[in-house]
Amino acid sequence: MSKLVKNEDAFTGLEAAIVLIAFIVVAAVFSYVVLGAGFFTTQKSQEVVHTGVAQTSSTLELSGPVIAQASSTTALGEVSFYLQLAAGGSAVDMKKVTYTVATEKYVSTFVDQDSDDSGTFPTVTRAFVGPQDNSDNLLDKHEMVMITVPLTGEFADAVRIQPNDRFNIDIKPDIGAALGMTKTAPAAMTTDHNYELY
Repeated sequence: MSKLVKNEDAFTGLEAAIVLIAFIVVAAVFSYVVLGAGFFTTQKSQEVVHTGVAQTSSTLELSGPVIAQASSTTALGEVSFYLQLAAGGSAVDMKKVTYTVATEKYVSTFVDQDSDDSGTFPTVTRAFVGPQDNSDNLLDKHEMVMITVPLTGEFADAVRIQPNDRFNIDIKPDIGAALGMTKTAPAAMTTDHNYELY
């Protein structure tokens, strides 16, 4: 018959140190992984916030009145207005800006005169104001550009704005929110006369 022997040997100091070091190493690796994941998540959240702010804030603003020229006594021929950067806005490539003119009956999309889609869509005329060099087509800080939207010509039937018609013009840069404005055509028009729109 076998005899049970009680083993009263304990950990030596070296064995205890090895176990302690193993726990510390595992805890360090785990905390490094957790911190790394936390930093990654924080960075991604920051990028999402910055992208969201850039997408929802308009980088363009209207500067001055909106002027329309009548092509006849019954229709507007063109609408002109000035654009500049909003406070804190970054430069806007005017070649990539689209313009949508809409009434109750008509909707038409216009592109920039230098846009790649200029053969497919009607185009607006763009003219920078001031002595700045604008060969890069960028609207920068302290610059202003005059946009003229033609409502007659090749695409004359696309949008027809008659006396007292309310219409919207939405200006959409490639990055950022659209700038919208609602205007009303004059009650009476004279051919080739200019009118400020309200």
